[in-house]
Amino acid sequence: MNTSTGAWTAEQVATMEKLRDAAMQDPYALNQLRHLTDNIGPRLSGSPQAQKAVEYVADQMRALGAEVHLEKTLVPHWVRGAETAELVSWPGMAEGTVQKIVLTALGGSVATPADGLTAEVVVADSFEDLKKLPAGAVRGKILLLNEKFDKRLAAQGDGLSAYGQAVVYRGAGPAVAASLGAVAVLVRSVGNADYRLPHTGATMYAEGLPKIPAAAVTAEDADLLKDLTSQGAVRMHLTLTPQTLPRVQSYNVIADWKGSEHPEQVVIVSGHLDSWDLATGAIDDGAGIVVSMQTIHLLQKLGIHPRRTVRFVAWMDEEQGGSGAETYAEEHASEFKNHVGAIESDLGAGHPIGIIAAGNPQLEEWLGPVAHALVPVGATTVKMSEDAGEDVSFLKGVPQFAPNQDSRFYFNYHHTSADTFDKVVPTELNENAAVMAVLAYALADSVTPAPR
Repeated sequence: MNTSTGAWTAEQVATMEKLRDAAMQDPYALNQLRHLTDNIGPRLSGSPQAQKAVEYVADQMRALGAEVHLEKTLVPHWVRGAETAELVSWPGMAEGTVQKIVLTALGGSVATPADGLTAEVVVADSFEDLKKLPAGAVRGKILLLNEKFDKRLAAQGDGLSAYGQAVVYRGAGPAVAASLGAVAVLVRSVGNADYRLPHTGATMYAEGLPKIPAAAVTAEDADLLKDLTSQGAVRMHLTLTPQTLPRVQSYNVIADWKGSEHPEQVVIVSGHLDSWDLATGAIDDGAGIVVSMQTIHLLQKLGIHPRRTVRFVAWMDEEQGGSGAETYAEEHASEFKNHVGAIESDLGAGHPIGIIAAGNPQLEEWLGPVAHALVPVGATTVKMSEDAGEDVSFLKGVPQFAPNQDSRFYFNYHHTSADTFDKVVPTELNENAAVMAVLAYALADSVTPAPR
């Protein structure tokens, strides 16, 4: 590895190492995550818990001496309600019985009638297979889109690609199903979870088409439906009672650790504060929030004042459309020329192997000394990518970065009822905090800004 200090002096590299070592020993991020998840709980945008989290994080940033601003943003307010399903007829059934199906409503779904709906189930393993069905085969039916999450791809360390291949069914499923006359749509859960854990997430409707109820079924129950429908007719009774209420005001939490020479120049450290409501949002994205908080904490604790401002941002509403990031982009567009970089952590708390960078290809070589400073935590690589995070992608033209985290296990828990505090390994959380703090300082204190 090239051991040149590049855009930094030997003293600045020593400061990176000091931040790295402090991050590995400091319990701040873990303690904050425990409170955010166990005490405040799920933080779906528009919920009382989301507002409580805004107030809590803002208070914590003020306590560190950062300059705090709550940036108003209008967010969706969707409430889950009841969600049940059972098979009422299927080949070989015992007379007078039903069979429970485990599912969860997709974010933004409309409701069934209050007492539910009953219809035959049709299964298609892909959009291609759906096209092969006879004309009218889906009309009046419940359509199950049974695209499987690629577990082998995830096991090889590319969980994001596996997710990307499957998540299009969750997003486009209602529109496709409605266009064919379905009365409801089910999607095989987009993730690696076993133990009959359904996986929620946002879905979309298309203008000009009916809005139909949409839910995700567990992988096991998707397999069950596939098997039974291959034998004959299967009828399901489905009840979903979500509500879409008027949009409400919420906030991005912005906290500035002011730069000593160029306070107008900004480096963002961030995660998203909202989470889905099935669990407490520990890995998605409580972990990203707290390692970003720890960056400000370490700068304060060690008395480090980089030449540029380090700006903590807790984005609101990443899960249901990115309202907070969109608002920030609108409000600060004229300042983007002074945004030196934006870091987002939104892939859990798995061991980081390095840094993801999106922007000028020169960033890969430029960040070499930063990766070298992270050798003791194993985060030694710099990987160029098209994007580095859902929220920072709104900041057009700004160099974007993220910890490059191990994604083999993230989708076991992501968007399920198992996304809880115990899934976070404290040492790995500290490793991510080290990457965030070192990278933020490096971007904020380099003599010349990162290449654009």
